[in-house]
Amino acid sequence: MDGIRRRQTIAILVDNEAGVLSQVSRMFSRKGYNIESIASGVTSDPNITRITIELTADDGQAEFLCNQLRKIIQVHSVKLLTDSQALRRELVLFKVATKDSAERNEIIQVANIFRASVIDVAVESLTIAVIGDEEKVGGIQSLLGNHEIKELVRTGIVAMERGGDTIYDNTKVKGEFDYGKNVL
Repeated sequence: MDGIRRRQTIAILVDNEAGVLSQVSRMFSRKGYNIESIASGVTSDPNITRITIELTADDGQAEFLCNQLRKIIQVHSVKLLTDSQALRRELVLFKVATKDSAERNEIIQVANIFRASVIDVAVESLTIAVIGDEEKVGGIQSLLGNHEIKELVRTGIVAMERGGDTIYDNTKVKGEFDYGKNVL
């Protein structure tokens, strides 16, 4: 399957320090890859940040990038998540214009079909939050496209491995780059 470019999801654990996210994203740029989606946030350990990156690459390129990421000192763990093993979700906010109560009700019905939440109501708009995979987000966006979408915000994909395995199972050897820090 090497040679076929497709969407790849890479999960990374890094030190929660200034500049680490920039260093990780610059590595992709230096190697000539475009990041299609990037999301980061602190984990249950406030010293560790989890970064999820989506890009288009073949399997060999994705493995090469994972190996390059592992060389960064602040990186604790890198895991390439396959489509079959990954739970992938995104939060999307839609601000939709409403002219009258009939249109408002129609938009609320669309939100209910997709199990989205109406999070703000104004005289001339509704703001809807939906969490889901690309299919779900694409479906609601298509139906809301029949109305005026005033603004749309996407968080980027976050992903986690299905089952009992975790990214913590794939960490660098303890002490390998342990310059006085606690390595997972």
